[in-house]
Amino acid sequence: MPKTLIDLISALPRAQVIGTHGDPGTAITAPVVESDAEVLPGGVFVARQGLSTDGHTFIRAAIERGAAAIVGEHDLSDLPVPYVRVHNALEATGWLAAAYHDFPARRLVITGVTGTDGKTTTSTLVHAILKHALGKAGLISTVNADLGDTVADTGLHVTTPGAPQVQALLARMVANGLTHAVVEMTSHGLAQGRLNGVDVDIAILTNLRHEHLDYHGSFESYRAAKGRLFQMLSKSRRKAKQHKVSIINADDANSDFFAEFAADRVIRYGLSEAAEYRAVDVHYSAHGTSFRVEYPDDYVIGTTVSDVEFFTPLRGVFNVYNALAAVEACIAMPVSIRSVIEGLRQVESIPGRMERIDEGQPFTAIVDFAHTPNALENALTACRDMLPEGKRLIAVFGSAGLRDREKRRMMAEIGIALADVSILTAEDPRTEALDAILAAMAAACVERGGVEGETFLRVPDRGLALLRACQLAQPGDIVIACGKGHEQSMCFGTTEYPWDDREAMRAALHGAPLATLPTAGR
Repeated sequence: MPKTLIDLISALPRAQVIGTHGDPGTAITAPVVESDAEVLPGGVFVARQGLSTDGHTFIRAAIERGAAAIVGEHDLSDLPVPYVRVHNALEATGWLAAAYHDFPARRLVITGVTGTDGKTTTSTLVHAILKHALGKAGLISTVNADLGDTVADTGLHVTTPGAPQVQALLARMVANGLTHAVVEMTSHGLAQGRLNGVDVDIAILTNLRHEHLDYHGSFESYRAAKGRLFQMLSKSRRKAKQHKVSIINADDANSDFFAEFAADRVIRYGLSEAAEYRAVDVHYSAHGTSFRVEYPDDYVIGTTVSDVEFFTPLRGVFNVYNALAAVEACIAMPVSIRSVIEGLRQVESIPGRMERIDEGQPFTAIVDFAHTPNALENALTACRDMLPEGKRLIAVFGSAGLRDREKRRMMAEIGIALADVSILTAEDPRTEALDAILAAMAAACVERGGVEGETFLRVPDRGLALLRACQLAQPGDIVIACGKGHEQSMCFGTTEYPWDDREAMRAALHGAPLATLPTAGR
């Protein structure tokens, strides 16, 4: 159905609109975008203040490319096309994009997944169960997007896509006949309103740990950003026969904060006595993990459900939490217990999450996305549980530049505590000096009793660091590369250089380090 500018403006919260200039009946025949380079004739350009550039400086360029209307925050009245002034252009973009695409989330049962760690794994598990139950289901994660007719590698650098992209992806799912979708939601994406216009039905919190304080400023602000998902759950439109359900990790210290948001049902899951929906009889094996679930006495979903054994090929206690969250979310939709069991069983691995790399070497090589202190601790603990007696764990990791500096100390300390050898290396240093980052991490290692050259090494080039780890490994040892996982680039300065830890690990196993980074010549 053709759109006009007033159709889009009407989707904005009333408090957002300051004023308009020009004809509100102007036809909008192309999408809402945030970059002037992406403007198509008949579209809307949203001029917003970025971290380093001001979108208002590109308004003339957007008009030259054919923008039919402009949305911004400045007081402008001399443009040759209609202009809408709003309080916060970043917040407005999601609503405008949703309106252009006819609010696709209103025609999908949406599961939103947030948390510090485990978002991608939990999202993937929910998606797999839904696909088994329904034949097709949508997914937007930092690894890929399943649109029903195709699966696209997103290659996203630990972030939620921009609001126009989110709405376009959801619209394509609707066009392909999908009825359900899972959306991974980061704190940045939530805080910046990139998910505005997404009507959520199931909200999942995996956990909340020390992360992204460089951006949010405080843990309270970080927690509030995650809380926006649950606020969206309570305020978004209802859909026929679908309850609003929040799925919260009861073993997380912040569970009470998230449980305060309104929902038809609050499900607190976990492994401790605090959890009403508790995983019990947990068994780990070389093939995966099995568990049962104890339910509250007043929760009736089937006479034999408490006797059902769930199995996931994924290992580690953290994956019990991820699997349990997915199980309870799907049962709450509702999905049959049989589909939950079979769908959960089908996910044998998650790209870049405890992913084994086998090139015939006599030791175990693993690539994991662990880039937070909690995730690193979980990954190394899982490795120690897998490690044969008398064998060594060799961990390769770094800490990103222009990000929370406290992580450098915390991750170095975790490496010294859990790995036999920690190799400190590059992980997106950005415009910071890599040597300074590694020096801070090395100092933390020494403070915890680490000895450079014995229990930890500094190897700035990541390709050489992986090679060194593989050279040190003896039969039966475990080498794990943490921090990059599925990502396809690494940032030095302001340039993203091609990089894939999985390919780099394969190269190192063959004795030829991947040399695509600017540190390779050191």
